[in-house]
Amino acid sequence: MSGLELKKVCKSYGAVEVIKDLSLQIESGEFVVFVGPSGCGKSTLLRMIAGLEDCSGGTVEIGGEDVTDAEPSDRGIAMVFQSYALYPHMSVRDNIGFGLSLAKTPKAEMNARVEEAAKILQLTDYLDRKPKALSGGQRQRVAIGRAIVRNPKVFLFDEPLSNLDAALRAKMRLELTELHANLNVTMVYVTHDQVEAMTMADKIVVLNKGVIEQVGKPMDLYNNPATAFVAGFIGSPQMNLLEGAAARKLGAEIYGIRPEHIDISRESGLWRSTVRQIERLGNDAILYLDVEDVGSLTVTTDGQTDVVIGDMLFATPQPQNEHRFPTIAR
Repeated sequence: MSGLELKKVCKSYGAVEVIKDLSLQIESGEFVVFVGPSGCGKSTLLRMIAGLEDCSGGTVEIGGEDVTDAEPSDRGIAMVFQSYALYPHMSVRDNIGFGLSLAKTPKAEMNARVEEAAKILQLTDYLDRKPKALSGGQRQRVAIGRAIVRNPKVFLFDEPLSNLDAALRAKMRLELTELHANLNVTMVYVTHDQVEAMTMADKIVVLNKGVIEQVGKPMDLYNNPATAFVAGFIGSPQMNLLEGAAARKLGAEIYGIRPEHIDISRESGLWRSTVRQIERLGNDAILYLDVEDVGSLTVTTDGQTDVVIGDMLFATPQPQNEHRFPTIAR
């Protein structure tokens, strides 16, 4: 296993600075997820680690070795992209072993490594099929198998589940988490989906406009967001963030309360509101409220609630779960 360290790395395209003097330590064997909105620099940062983008400054170390100027093939990494990029005329076996074939790996060794990867990914029964005969999830597993056979020091994943439907994404999240546990290797994973980040990561790196907003375990970021940006990005539905007079009344420049940390009542409470819309999700229901002197508020409640659109309710934040931030969310 090998760790990964970024030391003051930066990336500019002309006058546009995409990654800004960023430093990060990833321990050997960790599953780390880079998360953030489109354009925050997460994929660029991953490509810099892979050697597919040059660093404008700083150093990249893998396993304690400076690889800043090394070719991608010499870094000991394997990358899985959003696109499966499988050869349609080749069998699953040949697709998985293609890189080994190019490296002129002895046939017996190549077959053994392909068979082992197929076993890990439950692809043994599909080795002689062509990609067109596979489901989307199976094709992505073939792409992952192509990475596994290289025995890399670090796995890099660039939004690998984006092309899958919701059910397959959930299944593949579980499979990737189990794969990490079985291989016990360092994995760096990029996504814009905070659900993927929360459910898969040992450590989350929240990026915004080329800088790190916060690094921590998933529940640490959920319970103790360092900035209003992190508070609004981690958690689903999104945290309610109040600014202006409504926040100042509660002692903050920005006041935050998660939808699941607001109690509702028909009799009394802090905020008088009207139900504008309801989303019923089975176990939960999401209420969208118009609150007097506050604005819009999102509340999560029991899915069996008898509340209907147009009802008047009182909403009260749970004091132990309030968040106060001193600066405006970026």
